Amino acid sequence: MYTTLISEEALFNALNRPDWVIFDVRYDLMNADAGKNAYLKGHIPGAIYVDLHDDLSRAPSINRGRHPMPTPDAMNELFSELGILPNTQVVVYDDAFGSFAARLWWMLKHMQHDNVAVLDGGWQSWLGADRPISMEVETTTQVEFKHQALTRDLIGIDEVEHATLLLDARDPARYRGEIEPIDKVAGHIPGAMNRFWKNNLTSDGRFKSKQVLKSEFEDILGDVASEEAVFYCGSGVTACHNLLAVAHAGLNLPKLYAGSWSEWSSTPGKPVAVAP
Repeated sequence: MYTTLISEEALFNALNRPDWVIFDVRYDLMNADAGKNAYLKGHIPGAIYVDLHDDLSRAPSINRGRHPMPTPDAMNELFSELGILPNTQVVVYDDAFGSFAARLWWMLKHMQHDNVAVLDGGWQSWLGADRPISMEVETTTQVEFKHQALTRDLIGIDEVEHATLLLDARDPARYRGEIEPIDKVAGHIPGAMNRFWKNNLTSDGRFKSKQVLKSEFEDILGDVASEEAVFYCGSGVTACHNLLAVAHAGLNLPKLYAGSWSEWSSTPGKPVAVAP
C-alpha cells in the first residue's frame, strides 16, 4: 500500500493491476485547456484525466476561494464517478512537481481513503525512464464511494485568526507582497510564516528524503504539534504539497485552510500583511 509517494519504477511494475487506478491531473493556471491537451497527446497507460477546475473544484463548495473545495457529498459523487473502491490503490501525477496532484491526494485523505500516492517526479520521471506512453482516452465504471469526511483537518475563514501557527506555501515574493500575478491584493495573512512548496523538492524535482523533510518542518513548527498548524496558499492547491511533504516525513497532518489567500484577500475587513 502506498500512502504518500510512489516511484515510477513501482508504478511501472504495477501497470494493469485491476485494483489500481491512475489519475492524470496536469493543469496550467494560465491556460485551462493545457492539461487536457497534454493528456490527449500522451499519458501513462491506463491513466484517467481529472481536471483541477471542473472536478477538483466542483460545486457545491465549502469556501469562496479561486479553486473552492467541494463539499463531502460532492467528493463522494466525484470519487464514485472515478471508480474508486475501498481497496483501490490510487496513483496521481502531474507535470508540475506534484503541486496539482497533491490536491487530489489530500481530498482522498480527507474522505478517509488512505491508499493514495503521488508519483514522485511526476510525468517527467516517467518520460525520463523511457516508460510506455498511451494516447487512448480512458474511462471508468461508476461505483459507490460513500465515505465520511475527517472533521479536524479542514478549517474555514472564521477559524483562521485562531490558528496556533499559519504557514503560507506561496512563492516568497508573493508572500511578501512584492508581486501578485493572480489575486487582486498582494501580501499574506498576518502572523503567517512562509514555506514555499518548492522547498520540499530536490534539484531533480523529486521530494527530499523523509529525514530531511521531518527536520525542516520540525524547525518550522517548533513547539507546535503538526496537527495544530494551519496551511494555506493562493487557492488551496499548493498548500496540499506542504501537507503531503509533512505526511511523507511521518508527522501528523496539519489543517488546511482551503479558501486560502484568494478568499481571505477578497473578503472585506480582513487584514493584510506585507514584507517578511
